[in-house]
Amino acid sequence: MVCPVCTIAVGVGVGVLREFGVDDIITGLWYGALIVSSIAWMINWLNKKNIHFLFRKILVIIVFLAIFILPLYPMKVIGNPFNTVCGIDRLLFGVIIGAIIFILAVFSDKYLRKINEDKILIKYQKVLIPLIYLSIASLLTYLILKIACPA
Repeated sequence: MVCPVCTIAVGVGVGVLREFGVDDIITGLWYGALIVSSIAWMINWLNKKNIHFLFRKILVIIVFLAIFILPLYPMKVIGNPFNTVCGIDRLLFGVIIGAIIFILAVFSDKYLRKINEDKILIKYQKVLIPLIYLSIASLLTYLILKIACPA
């Protein structure tokens, strides 16, 4: 479903964005994609190893959300009441949008394969589609923030 290269690429994107002080909404886009990619990767790994247990997918989702989100609170990355949009922490807002965008990218890849007789259209399609979607979303978010909140 989701390849390790894609997960690593998104993870690098998160690190680079935070390092350069990019707005938390944009960083959250990439972080949300990383979370969903990691969840899908783990579920896929469990499937390949034929490991099944009650509420497996739900438990993987809860554990990964806890691993990725909870440590951000004591580190003061999340939880600043002055760093919100629509009443939601800016990073968490970005995480939600990024997760949705990543899921749409995965479905887009599957759709393109389906209409192309289960073949890829371009090399590294599974990696490129999420990166393109996230890059476009990041650019649009940047432009919206520039217009809505000029410095």
